[in-house]
Amino acid sequence: MGVVIESFVWEPSSSFFVFFFISTFLSISLFPYFAKNRTFTTFDHTISSSFARFQRWFLAIYTLSSVMEGLWFVYGELELASYGLSKESIVFYLCVGYSTSLILGPLLGVLSDLIGQKRICLLYCFLHFIVGVWKRITMSPSAWFANVCLSLAGLVYSFGFETWLVVEHEKQSQRNDSLNETFWLMTFLESASLIGSQVLANWFVDVNVQRGIALSATASVFLSVVAMICTNRTVKESLKTLSLKDYSAAFYAYVLGDKRIWFLGTSQACLQFSTAVFWILWAPMIVADGREVNLGLIYPCFLGSRMLGSTVFPWLMSGQSLLRVEDCLVYIYAILGVVFSIIAYDYQEIRILVILFCLFHGCSGLILPLLARLRTMYVPNELRGGMISISQVPANAAILFCLIQRGYSNKIENSTMMALAAVSLFTASGCIYLLRRWGKSPHHDWHKL
Repeated sequence: MGVVIESFVWEPSSSFFVFFFISTFLSISLFPYFAKNRTFTTFDHTISSSFARFQRWFLAIYTLSSVMEGLWFVYGELELASYGLSKESIVFYLCVGYSTSLILGPLLGVLSDLIGQKRICLLYCFLHFIVGVWKRITMSPSAWFANVCLSLAGLVYSFGFETWLVVEHEKQSQRNDSLNETFWLMTFLESASLIGSQVLANWFVDVNVQRGIALSATASVFLSVVAMICTNRTVKESLKTLSLKDYSAAFYAYVLGDKRIWFLGTSQACLQFSTAVFWILWAPMIVADGREVNLGLIYPCFLGSRMLGSTVFPWLMSGQSLLRVEDCLVYIYAILGVVFSIIAYDYQEIRILVILFCLFHGCSGLILPLLARLRTMYVPNELRGGMISISQVPANAAILFCLIQRGYSNKIENSTMMALAAVSLFTASGCIYLLRRWGKSPHHDWHKL
């Protein structure tokens, strides 16, 4: 979807890219001089050497994994279309992917908590390795196999790395500030890696799409091998001692039995649903009026705004901020709900659409580290993977429903799907408001079952 294969008429001004670059650079470089209390370790270097070493390895592995994730993200629809598949067939394979996530997602989350997060991250790399090797060997439409494996890899990506980070952070008894720093750096590096994936994909595609797909498979194999080697070089992970019976009892008590976790999980699911709706519909909406556009240049604008939004996180959370995490999320979710409502009402003007989409991604870049921090406050680390994967179930079910209704039955329009996404974002804002009103600060011993 982000690959440039033709010349289009409409394209964003170069001032867009200059604005995102300069604003992001200034946001990062000026923070140490204007923050009242510099608590982030990127600037004061107060963390232990062992955790700093792990943090560097972790961010390098996460960056490589984001590039692998981005290669499929860019090539996904283009690859299926290159096989001569119809629109209905492409929708079918998308449904296969979301069905896999819906069924196996909770099992993978529980598995990560039981076997350890380092091992589940190795599984992520191995899945990409298998798909890359399969595509190089067969050189044929292996959409079934690829969609299932990549859907599982996407699930692991959504919770495995974050959980690995917080578990290692707690094991080394580091300050929460170093964890908060890594949260926004993950979002920042993920967005930068997705832009890098698009650059790599555009370089591969050249004039021969099939050749570009083969080269992307080779790159995925290489990156997965490097990521597995780097993962093995990190700190050793002890075997889990929590039995399945004890884990089930703890999960019921601390996750399913806590209304605050329900509010938090619902807000996560609503964001995931709205994000999926955006990525499914953004290109059709932009070209809905018949004008030709350069989608390959619009794609980096979204990710650039996401990078800029992530750099706002340390400004809001540094020192003795008057705003709580819940306060920020209530307002940001409400803003996103208004943005999607405007799009659902009228989505014909390209320039306005691009600005609204960039605003959505800028707010998303801020929401992701805020949600990660909120999970650290309320969810025990030993149950974090299971909690995140369980919260994805309603989102995957809603996405699957919309795909079937739109792709096969044509019973709902694009504007209706956007309206549903707006409703979900307002719902998320309400859930965070209830979490702020009814929730009390959890005890720190919750993280030690």
